Amino acid sequence: MKVYFFVLAMALVGMCKGQGFEEVDAWMEDNVRAMGGHAFLVVEKDGKIVHTKGVHGLRGPYTLSSRERIASSSKWLSAALVMTFVDEGKLSLDDTVGRWLPVLVQHGKGGITVRQCLSHLTGIQEPPLRESLSELRRIRSMDEAMELIAEMPMEGAPGTVFHYSNAGLQIAGAVLEKISGESFEAMFAERIARPLGMTNTDFGKGPVAMPAGGGYSTAEDYIRFLEMILNKGTYHGVRVLSEKSVAEMQVDRLRPDIRIAYTPAEHGGAGVGYGYGEWIMGEAVSSPGLFGSFPWVVNGRGYCAFLMTVNLNNRGRQDREMELVRLVDAAL
Repeated sequence: MKVYFFVLAMALVGMCKGQGFEEVDAWMEDNVRAMGGHAFLVVEKDGKIVHTKGVHGLRGPYTLSSRERIASSSKWLSAALVMTFVDEGKLSLDDTVGRWLPVLVQHGKGGITVRQCLSHLTGIQEPPLRESLSELRRIRSMDEAMELIAEMPMEGAPGTVFHYSNAGLQIAGAVLEKISGESFEAMFAERIARPLGMTNTDFGKGPVAMPAGGGYSTAEDYIRFLEMILNKGTYHGVRVLSEKSVAEMQVDRLRPDIRIAYTPAEHGGAGVGYGYGEWIMGEAVSSPGLFGSFPWVVNGRGYCAFLMTVNLNNRGRQDREMELVRLVDAAL
């Protein structure tokens, strides 16, 4: 994903306006095969859906309500859930996880903070993403997940190394379960999905939720979440997150002195950063998923959009998405 988010940031600067969505629709038709045979795009501006486009192949209709795995697009949802606890004063971003998870203390990881979990700065050297997800799918409880993570090696002191992975958000999810006494799935349903009307979004039916990559959603649901982010924490008059928390999520945590151990987008200081569950590129924020889901919000332009696809072959995906962003931005 080299220079991926830098190109996205550049695509959002200086675009012309008013050309309509004809070119967007043509792009969808031209690229559907490369996106796995089906795709759905929804664009929202000023609280209204201004454009939708679905294309499909032999698998039949692909619609606003088609449900798919969203992989790392889950991170944005999970970080938002953590921030609801911060808003209520039940959790501080500077709390250390060892307060609730003694197994991490026993393995020298108890000093990791909640904010480091949300920004991939735990210092834990996790296996590659797909291998890590495979390991997590075999576990039977959140406590077992913590035992697995506790035994992973460290590659640097917490707060000094950025390693895009599953571990941090899994730890954050375990902390929330200890605080509330509820399952991660139940908390997400109550605090995020229900107030947003996300009736088809959850973290699956497995024995333990995977906050970093286990979510399922629809374009109809996810655009509601993006509208809430765009509106600084409110959705149709309902306050889901505080304005302060939304702003906190969008602060770049990658200081110049932080070593980049692994990132799916090569970080070279070219305006690309990472906040809590989302990439930061000036006015734009995003959280793409491995399987093709691509949400983005452009704060300065007052719009958000979500592209739902499922295609594990990501060759050429970044170039295609950057062209789509350019066309959508121009259409608005």
